[in-house]
Amino acid sequence: MDYVSALLPPVVMAIFFTALVVTIVKSQGGSNKAKEDAIVDAAVTRAHSAKQAGRDA
Repeated sequence: MDYVSALLPPVVMAIFFTALVVTIVKSQGGSNKAKEDAIVDAAVTRAHSAKQAGRDA
């Protein structure tokens, strides 16, 4: 029975890690990619505008 308690945590961690990787891979590309790109572009534009406004002041 000791071998079960020794193997259980690594098995659970491996399953969790696999699920995490699958989720990350599935969320890449497609409509999610366009949405994420738009969010990043908006944040970069906002940061650039704030930087320009700081220089002008």
